[in-house]
Amino acid sequence: MTTILTVEQIVAAQKANIETLLGLTAKAFEGVEKIVELNMSASKAALADTGDNAKALLSVKDAQELLALQSSIFQPLAEKTAAYSRHLYEIASGTTSEFTKTLEGQAAQVQQQFTGMLDTAVKSAPAGSEAAVAVLKSAVAAANNALESVQKAVKQATDVAEANFNAVTSTAANAAKPAAKKR
Repeated sequence: MTTILTVEQIVAAQKANIETLLGLTAKAFEGVEKIVELNMSASKAALADTGDNAKALLSVKDAQELLALQSSIFQPLAEKTAAYSRHLYEIASGTTSEFTKTLEGQAAQVQQQFTGMLDTAVKSAPAGSEAAVAVLKSAVAAANNALESVQKAVKQATDVAEANFNAVTSTAANAAKPAAKKR
């Protein structure tokens, strides 16, 4: 029940693996570039805000003005922090999504190739080996079902994490508004 791979099949598989690796590497670098760009933008904005806030602080004449200034600084800071976190999450989840799509595509392709090899092996199996072939097919079907279950669980967990992140971000932004008004 052995199937011999040809040199061409091995070379094609290696070529596909290298192309996949290069594609994933490019996606990873795109994600890093986006994060660096986001951090540079956030740093520039923070530096500008710090300068503006320092100037405003120097122009404060009494405690009442100081409290009003603190209040006016706190809410935009909370909103900017929430926006930064949301953007960072979008970059990370987008990059992860690209990796997942690629890996699922690869898994499907490997599964299809394996099934093809299995079918070829089954056709050339000696008479009387039907029980062993049935057990092998059953094991492959069980493995495929397990893989699908894991993929569904990962997707559900990702969806729950995203919903929780959005809820926390929204709660933080909403909490900043009353806190800024109280001051």
